[in-house]
Amino acid sequence: MNTLTGYLRQAGTAVRFLLFATLVLGVAYPLAVFGVGQLIAPYQANGSIIKDSAGTPAASALIAQASANDAGAQDPRWFHARPSAVKWDPASSSASNLGPNDPKLAEAIAANRAAVAKAENVPEAAVPADAVTASGSGLDPDISLAYARLQIPRVAAAHGLSTETVTALVAQQTSGGAEAFLGQPAVNVTVLNLAVAAASPVSASK
Repeated sequence: MNTLTGYLRQAGTAVRFLLFATLVLGVAYPLAVFGVGQLIAPYQANGSIIKDSAGTPAASALIAQASANDAGAQDPRWFHARPSAVKWDPASSSASNLGPNDPKLAEAIAANRAAVAKAENVPEAAVPADAVTASGSGLDPDISLAYARLQIPRVAAAHGLSTETVTALVAQQTSGGAEAFLGQPAVNVTVLNLAVAAASPVSASK
């Protein structure tokens, strides 16, 4: 009888441990990992394809879209991404591989700074660093908040929107929380341009 009681006690302990482990490892832990993923890496957790106002897949939020034509002219209607050594072609992601002391890099930065200053009608000293330097991949969709704010007047005028409306759109697409804490606030140009298109009376009339 004592042996049977001991077996039953051990079986009860095993069952309770199984239930506890199931709740912790099978329910609580997966939910915690999913929750953290939603906070710090939503695109990796849910996919990066974003849709336009009509619900049609339009782009990947992880890849910058081309903001210049084959001749190198930037489209004034949209927020511009950082320069790209591969012309924003996702099939050939790469950097320029120019060293910091390479004269070609200095020339490219100077040319980019002059072009941005002219496009935004500001002094060259007001142009942020990320507006004139390419990312390592050439496909980074994020720009600094300073560069986004610099482009607001031009984009607002092109779409017949108030600067307040476009400023609000920029604020909505500015990263915050853990993502900003680990780096710095940034603005996703790909997502922002879709938001501008949805709010634009010019785009809606076409």
